Amino acid sequence: MNLQQPIIIAQDIQKWYGKFHVLKGVSLTVNRGEVVVIMGPSGSGKSTFIRTFNALEEYQQGKIEIDGITLTDDLRNIEAIRREVGMVFQQFNLFPHFNVLQNITLSPIWVRKWSKVKAEKVAMQLLERVGIVEQAQKYPGQLSGGQQQRVAIARALAMQPKIMLFDEPTSSLDPEMVREVLDTIRTLAADGITMVVVTHEVGFAREVADRVIFMDGGLIVEEATPFNFFQNPKEERTRKFLSQIL
Repeated sequence: MNLQQPIIIAQDIQKWYGKFHVLKGVSLTVNRGEVVVIMGPSGSGKSTFIRTFNALEEYQQGKIEIDGITLTDDLRNIEAIRREVGMVFQQFNLFPHFNVLQNITLSPIWVRKWSKVKAEKVAMQLLERVGIVEQAQKYPGQLSGGQQQRVAIARALAMQPKIMLFDEPTSSLDPEMVREVLDTIRTLAADGITMVVVTHEVGFAREVADRVIFMDGGLIVEEATPFNFFQNPKEERTRKFLSQIL
């Protein structure tokens, strides 16, 4: 990992929902190939923050740069950034009337202008990578939650993004399905994809993250290596949070 190559630069991001100040000047730089885990209580602004990276959430002040492109409200600019940023949500957001293969190939055919043959070849490779190649012809309703989330990951990867954002990807899964999804994300980390992951999964953060960020009240309270974050947190607010989840 080359620490001299920032791929996400967010500077002083401020956001309000009406009078509610949800992001109070949040700054974060993520380097190419780095895995950053963001933790924090509900309502701390962590999901809102990562959604500003690809303009799913607007922000009122600050500056965001993704792989050298400064985010503006110009639609062409937003589309250019979204081509480089894959996102996986809590909910799988699969099209129920399309089978797995169709769900994955839709965007590459429409946005990347790939042929159906190329898109399907890449989709099958990705399904193999996430461990569910045998499910290609099934529909989302025929799959478990863990399998659907792995399809969602394959769909995001099909666009060949430089950055993957995960917004609590396991929070709507049954406990026994959490591991299969986290294992899939682990393999991506090992492949060197830049990732920002909002999660409460402590074991995953310890094992996979290069840095752990703790947010509360719309601010970054602490950031550290996983070892220092979990073993020796500096801030009282971090210690209190960890005492509730560990």
